[in-house]
Amino acid sequence: MPNAELTSLHVYPVKGTRGLTLPEATVEPWGLAGDRRWMLVDAEDRCVTQRGFPTLALISVTPLPGGGLMLAVPGQDPCEVPVPGPGAPAATVEIWKDKVRAVLGDAAASARVSSFLGREVRLVHLADPARDRLVDQEFAAPGETVGFADGYPLLVTTTGSLDALNALIAEGDHAAEGPLPMERFRPNLVVSGTDAWDEDAWARIAVGEVIFKVAKMCGRCVVTTTDQRTAARGKEPLRTLSRHRRFGSQLVFGQNLIPESTGTVRAGDPVTVLARRPVAAVSATAGTR
Repeated sequence: MPNAELTSLHVYPVKGTRGLTLPEATVEPWGLAGDRRWMLVDAEDRCVTQRGFPTLALISVTPLPGGGLMLAVPGQDPCEVPVPGPGAPAATVEIWKDKVRAVLGDAAASARVSSFLGREVRLVHLADPARDRLVDQEFAAPGETVGFADGYPLLVTTTGSLDALNALIAEGDHAAEGPLPMERFRPNLVVSGTDAWDEDAWARIAVGEVIFKVAKMCGRCVVTTTDQRTAARGKEPLRTLSRHRRFGSQLVFGQNLIPESTGTVRAGDPVTVLARRPVAAVSATAGTR
C-alpha cells in the first residue's frame, strides 16, 4: 500500500446532521475535535438520528471557536448556539444502550429544530468526553472513551472499496440509484490508494504521525440509504451489501477506529498499515454495535 493517503476528513458537529469537510483536524482520545459533541434527544431523552428522521441531513452546522455552533435549519435564519455555561441544567440521556450525563443546550435552538422535524427535541452537549462514555469494552481497552458517535471514536472508509461497491450496485436490481457518493457512509477519514476491502484486515494504522487501533468492522443501517443532500431514501447500498458484504448479522462497510495517540491529521497525509489481522480473524471483528 505504498501510495495510500488520507483523501478527506469529515466531522458531524451535531449527531445526525449534515457532515462538514475539513482540510485538517485534531485527533483527541475520543475522536476528531468537534465531532459529535452535540446531539438531539426526544421527550424521553433518547438520541434522535437519521434512522428515524432522515431530514436531519438537511440541517447544516458549523463549529465556532470555543465549541459553540452556527445552526442552519431549512427555512429559518442561521442562529448561534453557545456552549452551555456553568450551572446549565443537565440530563441523563440515552444513546443506544448507554446512559450519559449531558448538558442541555439553548432552548431557542432546540425549538427551531423541533419545528422543522415536527417533533419535540432538545439539543444536548457532552461536556466531558474524557469520562462520560466508554467504548464497548469487547473491542476497547479500559478507560477508552467516545463522544456521541454510535460506538467508536472514528470511522475510516476507502475509495477503493466504494468503487468496488458501486460496481456491484451497477450490476444489481437498483442500478439506477448508483453510483453512491462516500457521504452516504458518514466517515471521519477517507483513504485512497488501497485495494478494495483491504481495510478488512487492518489491525493498526498510522495517518501521518497519528496511530489508530482498528477496533471492528462497521455494521451499516438505513442511514446509508439516505441521500445526504435531499433526505430521500432508496434501497442501496443495503441491498448490495446484504448480498456481498454480510458478516454474521452485520452488513459491513468501513472500519471503526480508536486513537492510540493524538495529534493533527491533514488531507494528503500518508496512510501506513502497521499491523494486519490473520484472515481467519477478519469476520470476528464485525461485532454487534
